[in-house]
Amino acid sequence: MKAHELLNNPFLNKGTAFTMEERKELGLIGLLPPYVQTIEEQAAQTYAHMERKTTDLEKRLFLMEIFNTNRTLFYYLFSQHLEEFNPIVYDPTISETIENYSDLFVDPQYAGYLDINHPENIEETLKNAAGDRHIRLIVVTDAEEILGIGDWGTNGVDISVGKLMVYSGAAGIDPATVLPLVIDAGTNRKALLDNPNYLGNRHERVTGETYYDFIDKFVQTAEKLFPKLYLHWEDFGRSNAAKILEKYRKKIPTFNDDIQGTGIVTLGGLYGSLEISGEKLTDQIYVCYGGGTAGAGIASRVHREMVNEGLSEDEAYKRFFMVDKQGLLFDDMDDLTPEQKPFAKKRSDFTNPDKMTSLLEVVKTVKATILVGTSTNPNSFTKEIVEVMCENSAHPMIFPLSNPTKLAEAKAEDLIKWSDGKAFVATGIPADTVSYKGVDYVIGQANNALIYPGLGLGMLASEASLLTDEMIGSAARALSGIIDMKKAGAPVLPPFKYVAEVSIKVAEAVAKKAQEQGLARSEEKDMAKAVRELKWYPKYR
Repeated sequence: MKAHELLNNPFLNKGTAFTMEERKELGLIGLLPPYVQTIEEQAAQTYAHMERKTTDLEKRLFLMEIFNTNRTLFYYLFSQHLEEFNPIVYDPTISETIENYSDLFVDPQYAGYLDINHPENIEETLKNAAGDRHIRLIVVTDAEEILGIGDWGTNGVDISVGKLMVYSGAAGIDPATVLPLVIDAGTNRKALLDNPNYLGNRHERVTGETYYDFIDKFVQTAEKLFPKLYLHWEDFGRSNAAKILEKYRKKIPTFNDDIQGTGIVTLGGLYGSLEISGEKLTDQIYVCYGGGTAGAGIASRVHREMVNEGLSEDEAYKRFFMVDKQGLLFDDMDDLTPEQKPFAKKRSDFTNPDKMTSLLEVVKTVKATILVGTSTNPNSFTKEIVEVMCENSAHPMIFPLSNPTKLAEAKAEDLIKWSDGKAFVATGIPADTVSYKGVDYVIGQANNALIYPGLGLGMLASEASLLTDEMIGSAARALSGIIDMKKAGAPVLPPFKYVAEVSIKVAEAVAKKAQEQGLARSEEKDMAKAVRELKWYPKYR
């Protein structure tokens, strides 16, 4: 490899850390300043430079320059500052770079761009994007429904890049083995179609058979080229996400974070709450406020866990009530999605069905003990609703998960005060510790990054042939036990600063369950060892 090619390869470049021996051997003499830095010196220098940036967007753009030139240094820094960097390199700052992706385009970041108009190019695209790397993990998006900001066409490739950064930063998945992809199926966002700088296909989204044929060809080609692949779907539209997952989840190792990730981390929060209260999941009454992809996905996940814990499907469904824009969902409504239908109720089961458009009335009537919000309807969990929840349960579980902050169903501080410290609270956005009557209540964040990196590491280490409900249940249970739950005010989910530790625990739980179920194909039979050996550390080779 020529010297300049080496310096421009982010997977091999060490910058000023190349030793004098390496510089001689690789033809780098005179191409770098003479002082040889350690990675620690490079990181301190880079961090100090980043701190001079005044906005998170500027910080992200600066860190992306490091990512584009030296992956090892980037991840060394990221692993030292996971809690601080996560909102900068990923959500919420990433929204701004997605919106401006075409205007600011500098570097494709080893991503692949799949064009719906050229299915014949799928194989060539994947081969070119992978180069000589052995790909184990793909994150693919079609960017139709990026959380909170909607349809961003080919700009959405940034979400795949960002997601994989968290996989590598939190769980130590080798960045040389991952591939971010976007399926450019067009966009329905007029502002993009009218933007002369827009880099994607300038037509409305392709749907129907053409779209699904393309997806199928992509899956088959990726499976053929990368035989040890784990495939992660991200930010697909409401109508496609569940359909795609359902088609492939029993055939290949695959995962949809929007449908499954939030469900697993929410389930983990419920288990954390129940560990403190000593109650059983199967005794709870669950109200889901917001019946979209996330809300229905979470409810479905918790329902399956109740079935795993001994209830019949029907008995479990009786404990779930789904409220969407129409109010409580009834089975005679003609606009229910396939994911909502199993949760819809009969009007004849209620003495007051006409009043069931009110969330307060639903919570009161069904005696809810769990209230999970994914509605993006701000401040909809009122003081009155919280007081009713406290009448229904000594320790109600109230999780306002919508984000960003301005769309949250309630503030954590209000929920603690209105419930007189009785409610178990988890939020969708980071929340400050709440001091109330002498107790510091640490608020757990239902952050999918507590789950999906470790889940991926466990899948890859075990080489599991499928991701099953039982493996998902094991991942959720692995979230408890990281912190002391007996302490007053303990969070129901571990704080994000523990994510590296959490990821290993989740990975081991998932890998062991895969082995128990006869799905692990790894030659290594000790799953804890397999996880430890696969974990990548950002050190110069």
